[in-house]
Amino acid sequence: MRILGIETSCDETGVAIYDDENGLLAHQLYSQVKLHADYGGVVPELASRDHVKKTIPLIKAALKEANLTQQDIDGVAFTAGPGLVGALLVGATIGRSLAYAWNVPAVPVHHMEGHLLAPMLEEKAPAFPFVALLVSGGHTLLVDVKGMGDYTILGESIDDAAGEAFDKTAKLMGLDYPGGPRLAKLAENGVAGRFTFPRPMTDRPGLDMSFSGLKTFAANTIRANDDDEQTRADIAFAFQQAVVDTLAIKCKRALKETGHKRLVIAGGVSANVYLREQLAEMMSAMHGEVFYPRNEFCTDNGAMIAYAGMQRLKNGETLDLGVKAHPRWPIDQLTAIKA
Repeated sequence: MRILGIETSCDETGVAIYDDENGLLAHQLYSQVKLHADYGGVVPELASRDHVKKTIPLIKAALKEANLTQQDIDGVAFTAGPGLVGALLVGATIGRSLAYAWNVPAVPVHHMEGHLLAPMLEEKAPAFPFVALLVSGGHTLLVDVKGMGDYTILGESIDDAAGEAFDKTAKLMGLDYPGGPRLAKLAENGVAGRFTFPRPMTDRPGLDMSFSGLKTFAANTIRANDDDEQTRADIAFAFQQAVVDTLAIKCKRALKETGHKRLVIAGGVSANVYLREQLAEMMSAMHGEVFYPRNEFCTDNGAMIAYAGMQRLKNGETLDLGVKAHPRWPIDQLTAIKA
């Protein structure tokens, strides 16, 4: 069985084809980074318009890459939420229309479930159960994953997501969009110990997080110090260290609370090298394992949507003729997939 996956939730247009026996057959991705760079962030209307232009050509390219035709596709999956409503509607409309035209099932996919399951695309995939840390520009979640679709939210950010805090702090430092990866790069030259940032909400019980205060602390630190390159690098290092330490502390608590020995990190921020290093060190000390997708599957992509869509299709979940998008869609509202 083969399924076409379409991702258009924000500023990447992703298309992929997944085969339940042979794995990933094709993967096409177009990033809108250059389109939004002049504005310092994603402009929803521009994002939607660009998805309209890029989705169909990428579908054709994916079919060509896999040496397939539309007759070889058994289902069409698309991101139905959460995300930017206009961008979601582009993928949902195209996906639902193609499914109707090709006379195959249409499968709506939860964007964050796609991220959560992205490590399943790797040769060494995690077994259930595990704790998942989902970190991106729009979401920061700790999830107890008992099985596919069986999710319990343990904690989340009560304000800015970790990736959002990275991007906003980078903008305060005058770094170009996308700021998060640029701040992480600048932090590589930073000196530890010169600046000390708080670790929000780690001095109290619970697994919720907060990152907006770190952004304010960074803004005050930037204003109070010289704007030379080393100082900027030292501030970047201290900020990144504070975010990563906070995430690590919360992950450790979640693992102890659930008793799980496996940790999955996914989402755009999961590509952060320092975060991976610190969590790997923590899991080694806890005699556990950490899993994450390859870098190209950390950011939004069609492969994760195709994989998640395949699991939902096998579970008998399809969409009627309506086109539906869910800008807000809690992951714990999903149904568990039968083993």
